[in-house]
Amino acid sequence: MKKYNILKIDSVTKIINSSLLNLPTPLSISFIWNIGFLLGSTLIVQIVTGLLLSINYIRSTSEAFDSVIHIIRDIDRGWTVRYLHINGASLFFILLYIHIGRGIYFNSFKNLRLVWLSGVIILLASIGAAFIGYVLPWGQISFWGATVITRIISAVPYIGLIVTQWLWGNFSVSQPTLNRFFSFHYLIPLIILVLVIIHLILLHENGSSNPLGLNPDYDKMKFFPYFMVKDTSPLIMIILIIRFLLSLRPNVLGDVENFNNARVTTTPPHIQPEWYFLFAYAILRSIPSKLGGVIAIIASILILLILCIKNYNFNRKFSVYKKNIFWIFISLVIILTWIGANPVEPPYTIIGQFMTLFYFFSLILF
Repeated sequence: MKKYNILKIDSVTKIINSSLLNLPTPLSISFIWNIGFLLGSTLIVQIVTGLLLSINYIRSTSEAFDSVIHIIRDIDRGWTVRYLHINGASLFFILLYIHIGRGIYFNSFKNLRLVWLSGVIILLASIGAAFIGYVLPWGQISFWGATVITRIISAVPYIGLIVTQWLWGNFSVSQPTLNRFFSFHYLIPLIILVLVIIHLILLHENGSSNPLGLNPDYDKMKFFPYFMVKDTSPLIMIILIIRFLLSLRPNVLGDVENFNNARVTTTPPHIQPEWYFLFAYAILRSIPSKLGGVIAIIASILILLILCIKNYNFNRKFSVYKKNIFWIFISLVIILTWIGANPVEPPYTIIGQFMTLFYFFSLILF
């Protein structure tokens, strides 16, 4: 009797088989290539926890803050879901920045241009989702952060003021703004999920890169079970770290000012975004012109596209010059993050301006 393999007959299982189980994977890839798997897992956790939080969240400027407190104090395991969502966002950006850094270091943008392009779009969408989600608790920093960041859009000639007022739904950040942000925060992660699927499809067309810089077709093996086990090991470690963080220091990455309800009449002494946006915030405030700041903060992300647009006529995989530029770039991002967490006063303003200039030059010279 003739035997049939269900993995090759059914259309759904056939896709799973070709894109996951029997996916040809370079044998030489290290643990840092597992970051993509961890990012996907973290994204699913964020979507699920966000859905659970939305069940009890009240999108009202007078009740949003109290509804978040209610979730933490009164809902069974509500504090776990709330803090898992907050710290999951930080984990997502840590992994995302490592993923981008690995791509830059190992020249993934050179041979996987469309994959790199889709990745930059995912980064932009993730920044938008995280910023909008930070506003929803309607704390003091949430409100004033939304006010400061959205107001800079008005600096764009001709359409800036129109777009700003449409985003606000009013003449200032208020109830219509919260309604819009809640809807966008619900929608953008679903868009990110679609973009991730496109990202994976483009990646699987040519195959993953590898640390040796060789043609991956020379040395491949099936993804399952070997690489599945390899991906699961760091996932278990991440789960343990998050569990430790939730149990002992769940608010360590938050701003203490955001534990106060939003007050329109009282401005916080130092308005700053979450830590994973501080480098971009430092670039924004280092430009004296409001319009120049808008251009600079957008360019700080879009400049990553230059890497996949440039023509590379020779292999620079083991270029000492390129490696030095990479570590200089990482140092600049760390310094800019530190600058963004400090007040807008000397010497931080001067240092921030120099570091911003070097930031753009390092990526142009890469």
